[in-house]
Amino acid sequence: MSSAADTRFVAAGPTSGRRGRVSAELRWMGRQASRAYGRRFVNPYAATPTRTPDRFSGVRLERNTAVPMRDGVVLSAHVFHPAGATEPLPVVLIRQPYGKDDHPFMHARGTYWARKGYVCVVQDVRGKFGSGGSWEPVAGEADDGWDTLDWVAGRPWCNGKIGMVGESYYGVTQWAVAASGHPNLRCVAPGDTFPDLYRAVYPGGAFALMTMGEWAYEMDARGLRNPFRFDPWQLPLARADEAAGAASPVFRDFVGHPRRDAFWERRDLSRGGVAVPGLHWSGWYDVMLDATLAGWEAAIRVRSGHVKRASAQVQQLVIAPTDHMLSPLACGRVGRVAIDREAWSFDRVERFVDRWLREVGNGAERDPAVQAYVVGADRWRVADSWPLPGTRFTRLYLHSRGAAGVAPGGALDGEAPADETADRFCYDPATPVTYWLGRDLWSLASALDDRRPLESRPDVLAYSTAPLEADLEVVGPLSATLYASSSAPGTDFTAALVDVFSDGYAQLVQEGIARIAGLDGAAGPGDSRAETVPGDDGPVAEITVDLCAVGHLFAAGHRVRLEVSSSNFARYDRNLNTAGEPGAEARPVVARQTIYHDRRRPSHLTLPVVPAES
Repeated sequence: MSSAADTRFVAAGPTSGRRGRVSAELRWMGRQASRAYGRRFVNPYAATPTRTPDRFSGVRLERNTAVPMRDGVVLSAHVFHPAGATEPLPVVLIRQPYGKDDHPFMHARGTYWARKGYVCVVQDVRGKFGSGGSWEPVAGEADDGWDTLDWVAGRPWCNGKIGMVGESYYGVTQWAVAASGHPNLRCVAPGDTFPDLYRAVYPGGAFALMTMGEWAYEMDARGLRNPFRFDPWQLPLARADEAAGAASPVFRDFVGHPRRDAFWERRDLSRGGVAVPGLHWSGWYDVMLDATLAGWEAAIRVRSGHVKRASAQVQQLVIAPTDHMLSPLACGRVGRVAIDREAWSFDRVERFVDRWLREVGNGAERDPAVQAYVVGADRWRVADSWPLPGTRFTRLYLHSRGAAGVAPGGALDGEAPADETADRFCYDPATPVTYWLGRDLWSLASALDDRRPLESRPDVLAYSTAPLEADLEVVGPLSATLYASSSAPGTDFTAALVDVFSDGYAQLVQEGIARIAGLDGAAGPGDSRAETVPGDDGPVAEITVDLCAVGHLFAAGHRVRLEVSSSNFARYDRNLNTAGEPGAEARPVVARQTIYHDRRRPSHLTLPVVPAES
């Protein structure tokens, strides 16, 4: 990259240059000060909301308890005891890498479970915060989890019954022992998690840049690194860690394995299944929804040999109107749409844990295998299989931009296209779609503002239905099928499902990406299949963009819209259109993209329409 024009690819980010570095350090100092204040004055008094009665009013905290592992490494744990308990009790175990004192949830969760009548052990995993050893994601969690279960079971305050709970990485630590057959592990409740690490790092084949990429850099230390120094614009991407100030082997491993290989297979915990009752939960707006769903389906598959039937298994799935940080529960809204603030509560987990650790006859084992909240309808759909019984997978076809009665963009309806002119746009990696740049993807639902400015870009195609004559309720797996060609040997195609209100306000419902390589005729990652008939800009590929799943009511008078583009930065890394690896050094090129929608190549959106409830 020798030309002046190319320097924008190397140092175009917010942390580049002296001013950017100073800003990053000041923001980090502010966060560190806030954490220090929280450790002393906020976290010890935080509480997890609850509506169920407590069994104990007080909590006794045993701090920094040493838990020895088989190799001599000592892990550190806080133990929350119900004050006044006179006999051994069941135990709730939480193993996490975010700091048992630093993470604002940990003290609140420990106190919650102690007051519900459990001893709660909150442990720093190997190599993080108070625990010894070196941290490597997933590796070692099975052995350390087993040893911790052994240690807990041998304490005089444990009655021999242990359950594990928690979300994100502390859902991973549950998966690490879920199939182990440990005699004292009776149930697990993993939420918003990723038992198959590859699915979280490379959704649709694209690198999850500002979630798992930044996370890898930030976490690759005993405490946390300064994430504000991580520049998503940095190229080559493989050196983003050094550009941020510190070499990160974890980040390098993630970038260095863009395709599923032995590295990821060794870190796929889902293949073993779950040998104890499991409550799997997530939210429609969580970046781990796909990985959580895949984990639940793997648990069903391993236990019964059939993914779709769950009625005979105690492996339950709950999908709420939440994101990773549960932000909608604080404001009671998802964008413009009001939701039930009680739609998700840890009291749901308590009900499950009560059944399997205290053997309370609350009927939790008979709860529907699938419980899915429908945003916009403010109700739950429940069933014993997924997709829900009676689901009609309905195609809405793309039609030419500028179609009569639709502005802007093209039409979307149930009539298959005839002979229509294809739509084209140019994707330039120098100017990607930046809707998520600078926004908090962990609190995704709090950032769902009007997308019309994005849709005015020349590299975003929008296809809309006419105003709906009646409510349209969609719950289940969601995908878009695009017949596309590109002038580049490798590129991305993105799709987004949007709810357009009667005043034109456009709110994101769900989105996905497909990374395509081998557009010279060979199929590549992203579920692409190349046709033999050439297109205007190369071979035409039938591309499935997986939008994961949806639970949404499009109200009468609203429109359903599908956006199509080739970038979604910085949720995902930019495809440089070179068919190279994400971390490779290459000169980015502009790609001419063509979307076909004609008789032979009917691009379409597939909606899981559920029958109206009586």
